[in-house]
Amino acid sequence: MYTLAEIASFLSLEYKGDPDTKIYRISSEKNPTPNSITYYSNSKKLMNLSIDSNIVLIPTSLKNSFKLKNNVIFSPNPPLDFAKITNKFAKSKFPNSPRTTLSSFDDSISFGLNVAISKGVKIGKNCKIGNNVVIEQGVSIGDDVFLEHNVVIHQDSIIGNNVSIGSSSIIGSEGFGNTLDQNGAWHHISHLGLVRIHNNVSIGANCTIDRGTIDETIIHQGVIIDNQVHIAHNVVIGENTAIAAKVGIAGSCFIGKRNMIGGMVGIIDHIKTADDVIISATSTVHKDIKEPGTYTGIMPFAKHSRWKRIALWITKLDKIANFLNLKKI
Repeated sequence: MYTLAEIASFLSLEYKGDPDTKIYRISSEKNPTPNSITYYSNSKKLMNLSIDSNIVLIPTSLKNSFKLKNNVIFSPNPPLDFAKITNKFAKSKFPNSPRTTLSSFDDSISFGLNVAISKGVKIGKNCKIGNNVVIEQGVSIGDDVFLEHNVVIHQDSIIGNNVSIGSSSIIGSEGFGNTLDQNGAWHHISHLGLVRIHNNVSIGANCTIDRGTIDETIIHQGVIIDNQVHIAHNVVIGENTAIAAKVGIAGSCFIGKRNMIGGMVGIIDHIKTADDVIISATSTVHKDIKEPGTYTGIMPFAKHSRWKRIALWITKLDKIANFLNLKKI
């Protein structure tokens, strides 16, 4: 727990409000909670913020633009200062939490060799835990869950019933969130959210699902995921979606229900897809998909020398169309 004055002093920044206001957590601008610190870059959203016990980190440029009701900290570089705050609230990556004894769990659970489980972990009935599995503190696992060998479940992850996770997959890993300072150096943003996996989910081997930055990364029920898939922070995967091998989904994407995503597809950050979407293998998705259907985003396969000529002409198509007075399709 920190106070407004303590956080402002830590950042060496000016603030306005009650210096003794208590901060227990960080919350996102989508889901602000009482007694938390939130980063807002949008002045309209800030004006509508109604939780008076919040502390808000805002750009210094907004200081005199309107009347501020909340406790605020003024920052010349809010993303950088927000990163510093997340690091202050971050839990230890190697928590000093003693292991629990395996005998303390239900007799219906089977454990392999060299299993490491922190105290306070909850595991339901009829689960199978493979060799060298690591389950950190705060994790909750439902019934009929199968964790194959070398799976790592990081702290606070929540796993529902009838979930299978393939060998060497990692749930709740730290996401790839960073911001630059004025000298061009990178600063890591600690990820304080969690991963929530709903019922009847199947995850293949060597997959990585990152924890949310502040809110949750969510895999809804019935989702099936092939091997070597990476799902980044704050991604939401809709019910009964199927994801083939080597797919990469960048941060804060929202994938609709019953999507079918082909192998080696890349989806850039903050993309939303409708329900019942099919994405062809090796496609790159760089804009929202708003209607059901099959989508393909790949160049023709050809010898490299020919491919370069094709790509060159594609970049000139708009000029050719304008020259010929062609109407847009």
